[in-house]
This record gives sequence, C-alpha cells and structure tokens, in this order.
Amino acid sequence: MINSKTAETKDRKVILSTLWIFVTFNYLYADLVMVIFNPGAYQAIAARMSQWVALGATVLMEILIAMILLSRILKYRANRWANIFAGILGTAFVAVTLSPRSPAFYIFLSAIEIASTLFIIWYAWTWPKDQTSE
Repeated sequence: MINSKTAETKDRKVILSTLWIFVTFNYLYADLVMVIFNPGAYQAIAARMSQWVALGATVLMEILIAMILLSRILKYRANRWANIFAGILGTAFVAVTLSPRSPAFYIFLSAIEIASTLFIIWYAWTWPKDQTSE
C-alpha cells in the first residue's frame, strides 16, 4: 500500500522541479529573443557590466537553474524553504528588469515568469508538513 503522504511529497517535488524547468526555458527564451530582436541593446548592457555584476547575475541564474535538481532531492523542510527563497529571488529579478520601454514580447514572457515563480512560492508555502522520512 502506498502511503499518501509519501506520494504527496514525491508528487510535489516533481511538480516543483517541472515548474523550474518551465521557468528556466522562459528565462532563456526571453534572453534569446532579446539578442535577436535588439542585439545592440544587449551589447550595450553587457559593455556596462563589471565582471562582478556578471558574476552576480550568473550566481542568481545558477540558483534558479539548480532548483530543477534541488526540488527533487532536498528533504521536505529544506526543499520548501529553498523553493520559497528562489521563487522570491526569481520574481524580484524579473520585476526589476521590467520597464515601460520593454518590448511587448519581453513583458509577455516576464508576466509568465512572474506568475510561475509566484505559483512556486505559493505551492511551496502551502506544502503540508511532511510526516515521512522523505
């Protein structure tokens, strides 16, 4: 017989991991389209970045990418809080990059990214206390 709490934990882990895959593809696609749509703007932004700003952006994105794996392997408490933290981080980052001058495609993809990371935060926040050793 399958323990329903164990099944719930495993299902939630898979769903969270899948959501992070979805969000990551949206981040990558937004950047790809921006490079294609306006390579000059992308190069201007890159030219103004110090190596430390680039490193900070890389660390930020690596945290969000790592959530694909961490959502599957972390135990309940660490998993829940890591998803909440990374969701807040991802939401804040995308919100800060938006401006009234952003192209329509970027606003559209940003809305999807923000909705997805807000859902991740809510889904992790409402994760019932785990009673298993999972």
